[in-house]
Amino acid sequence: MSQAAAVSQPTAVSQPTAVSETARPVYASPTDVATYGEYTIRRDPADTRPLYRFAGRITADGSSGFPAEPGRYHIYAGWFCPWAHRVTLERALHGLEDVISVSYVDGTRDARGWGFRESHGPDPVNGFTLLRDAYERTEPGFDGHVSVPTLWDRQTGQVVSNDFTSLGIDLATQFGRWSNGADTYPEHLRAEIAELDSWIGPAVNHGEYRAAHDEALRAALLDAFAKLDARLADAPYLVGGQLTEADVRLWVSLVRYRSRRHDLASLPPLSDYPHLWSYARALYQLPAFRATTDFSAFSEPAAVLADWETAPGNDA
Repeated sequence: MSQAAAVSQPTAVSQPTAVSETARPVYASPTDVATYGEYTIRRDPADTRPLYRFAGRITADGSSGFPAEPGRYHIYAGWFCPWAHRVTLERALHGLEDVISVSYVDGTRDARGWGFRESHGPDPVNGFTLLRDAYERTEPGFDGHVSVPTLWDRQTGQVVSNDFTSLGIDLATQFGRWSNGADTYPEHLRAEIAELDSWIGPAVNHGEYRAAHDEALRAALLDAFAKLDARLADAPYLVGGQLTEADVRLWVSLVRYRSRRHDLASLPPLSDYPHLWSYARALYQLPAFRATTDFSAFSEPAAVLADWETAPGNDA
């Protein structure tokens, strides 16, 4: 498999920040479900707005009102979250680490939503203690879903997007001037990427988490794995012989497969699908995939993790 992620990085760009480097970090108080309750999405049943309410788009020419510019945007992410992982992975694959900054929320939450705690550091842009603060700053009285990833615009002081699909695509397509030249969303493969997503999305990305307790979802997941295993028998990537957004979307779920104890008895190991397992491990050998993955953020301590470190062909 070609090392598509190991392309030279762009020249570093200084990034403005609203928080003084010498300021004392501020954090949210500890997660406390007993006091605050469980996280829920409070919305009027008659509200027809989408769950992921902010869907602004970044454009290279600025026609959307949010032009692609170095140092302007910040991603609030979560190491635990596969949807945020898609976006941070696209950022790394395109060498945009010095163009778009990122920080991480703590992996636990109560009714207040995601917070910034010592586990992953403070909010380096606004000094917020809760991610909800960014949404309130953008829409006072916000009553929707506070999610990661969230894209923040330093210049206008607002949330641009929490739509993980379009956000990942914008990073892959609109920052070419500062990118390392990778092309993970080529125009001639977009229809095929969408077709794959039409069944991989429901069966794998959305079904994996509940498959251990739902026989229909388990059957759909394992059927998808069988189809993918056959597809990858003589191909290094899902479409076009190159690393694309389709691989990014699938891989963030594969790496989280069977990461909880109760999954182990109900779901077969990924190694039961040798071509899919070889493909998944080969991707993990690429720098961008390694750098954006923290197994401890989404794996239960007692879960038996698969051997991701051993490259395909080097098994003992």
